[in-house]
Amino acid sequence: IAVPAFASSTDEEAVTTEAAAPADNNTGFKGIGAGLCVGLAAAFGALGMGIATGRSNESIARQPELKGDIRTNLILGIVFMETAIIYALVVAIIIIFVL
Repeated sequence: IAVPAFASSTDEEAVTTEAAAPADNNTGFKGIGAGLCVGLAAAFGALGMGIATGRSNESIARQPELKGDIRTNLILGIVFMETAIIYALVVAIIIIFVL
């Protein structure tokens, strides 16, 4: 509270000119960052899900008696991949609205 009382006139002029300066708008960069965040997460998540599905089909073809266990593990893995993509969406929303 005491700092403004001891400020000189040049300090006051600097404060008023800084306040009058326009704030820079980074909305475009936020959109690009959010788009890259979700796009890369979705692309690599889909790639991982495709590889996992293909490998699970190969393993079911090799050992048909383990079909239930393989399918359970596949679905659990796909759920975790999808959760990571949803987290990327949440990060993108935070980038747009909070930062």
